[in-house]
Amino acid sequence: MKSVIPRGPLLMMIAGGAFISTTSVLVKLAHVPPTVSAFWRMLLGGMMLSIALVALKQWRAVRASDALWMLPPALAFATDLFFWHRSILDVGPGLATLLGNLQVFMMALAGVLLHREKLSWQFLVGLALAFGGLWLLIGQDWSKASHNYQLGVLFGVLTAFCYAAYMLSFRHAQRERSTLASSQLLAITSLLCAGVLALMTLAGGEAFAIPDAQSLLALVALGLVGQCLGWVFISRAMPQLPISVVGLLLLLQPILSFLMDVVLFHRVTRPIEWAGLLLSLCGIFVGSMRGRSPADRHDDLAPELVE
Repeated sequence: MKSVIPRGPLLMMIAGGAFISTTSVLVKLAHVPPTVSAFWRMLLGGMMLSIALVALKQWRAVRASDALWMLPPALAFATDLFFWHRSILDVGPGLATLLGNLQVFMMALAGVLLHREKLSWQFLVGLALAFGGLWLLIGQDWSKASHNYQLGVLFGVLTAFCYAAYMLSFRHAQRERSTLASSQLLAITSLLCAGVLALMTLAGGEAFAIPDAQSLLALVALGLVGQCLGWVFISRAMPQLPISVVGLLLLLQPILSFLMDVVLFHRVTRPIEWAGLLLSLCGIFVGSMRGRSPADRHDDLAPELVE
């Protein structure tokens, strides 16, 4: 007898994926330096999530040790956003988001190095598909690409490394500080991350000023839609859905980001590049299905929601 996928969680998962897909587009629409948009995203998102938890009476007392445990994830995620927001401005929201999703392979390699896990055939097949697709997307014209474009691709790959570091440190802190809910840990991390990004902004000599109404709306939406609503919707839907469905629906983020890049910013995409996109997405999906238990895989995906 076939299991029936519950409609409510399915729709919630789709909505969450759609919400998160807007983050890269909103970064481009914000019209502020990349570190500044990252700062406002984390500050506003962290504040909104904290206020919501307090209003729902789900906020628990935070000790100094709790903040110390969440500092490594905050540092990793601040570095992740430092690179990712620059990649978005250099290569566009679609490709930058796709490159960031290569973190599934970084996580698998971390499992080999840290836990002596064996590389599965899914990983190897997924890796081949993903990088074959990326070659179709960017490899053929690499020598003709501008320096900024090439740098943006490098930043996108560095994003994947930093994001894997964030997920590993977040999971470790979550297990060590299990008395606090993951939503509160995310709020704490967001606010700490905002502090780190504030220091980065000052070190770069940039201003925190929001220049116009469009920038303000884009930054508020970054915090509310990407950092809060997307995470809440997906985190509630994930435990109620099959693993394969979760993995497939999380691909909505790079798919919709790429489509919005084409529609809103007129990204010129040839048929062979569309084929490369499809191939890379298939590789990321296969690579994310690494043969772990459902509990482990849901644990992997939980911190992934804030990218």
